[in-house]
Amino acid sequence: MKVVHVLLAVLVAAIWGFNFVVIRVGLDAMPPILFAGLRFALAAVPAFWIARPAVPWPRLIAIAGFLFVIQFAGLFSAMAVGMPPGVGSVTLQAQALFTTLFAGLLLREWPRPVQAVGLLIALCGLVLIGATAGSGGITWPGLMLTLVAAAGWGMGNVLLRGTKADLLPLMVWLSLLSAPPLLLGSWAIEGTDVAIHALRAMSWLAFGALGYIAIISTLLGYVIWGHLLRQYPATTVAPFALLVPFFGAGASAILLGETFTPLRIAGFVLILAGVAIVARPPSAKDVR
Repeated sequence: MKVVHVLLAVLVAAIWGFNFVVIRVGLDAMPPILFAGLRFALAAVPAFWIARPAVPWPRLIAIAGFLFVIQFAGLFSAMAVGMPPGVGSVTLQAQALFTTLFAGLLLREWPRPVQAVGLLIALCGLVLIGATAGSGGITWPGLMLTLVAAAGWGMGNVLLRGTKADLLPLMVWLSLLSAPPLLLGSWAIEGTDVAIHALRAMSWLAFGALGYIAIISTLLGYVIWGHLLRQYPATTVAPFALLVPFFGAGASAILLGETFTPLRIAGFVLILAGVAIVARPPSAKDVR
């Protein structure tokens, strides 16, 4: 990769990692499902001039439901009830476990032996993090909701497989389809009074958080990522996503004062090592 493209890939990882801190800031002002719904409502604005990608409506709706609605309703709710940003950024990488599981069950694409080892290592990391639930800012509901978010991401990955659409139009239209169910969910679960009070009391910091996750993280991040995927093979670009948890944990530690016990750090290392093994492209021997 050219140096400028390497820097762009690292920039996207930093944007997506810092996103966890910004979410935490936004959740101090808004209930989680409303926050997620407003994020995608804002990210969907370009749908007025960007044509719908050539993806059948049923598949597009299913991708939006799992990749955006379930993932971010779960993640935002988890962070609202007890999942610190740094730990959440790493725990969410359990999506690799769910992606492999769903791909095996639905597509009969079972993991290679080396990938199975990576999944087992990542699972051990999740167990270590789970052992710390109930202390240090992590609650059991927060951990469970984060795993629900990871499962939604995993199923969304499987549904995305084979989709040829450019990332920007796809993200915009997925946002358009995700905003209504999230806003309706907020009305049903969080209540109209809570939503109205939150919107009236929004500070400039809350508006900034909403703008960041909708415009910078969702639209700009995927524009750059899509550009890189058009320039290089996915196996070259995808590993840079493994930097996201490092930026997420680092930003949370520096800006929010989040601390990590040795047991959690060990869990982080195992999860990221396992995901790295799963993401490793197959060798010629594996292909044979």
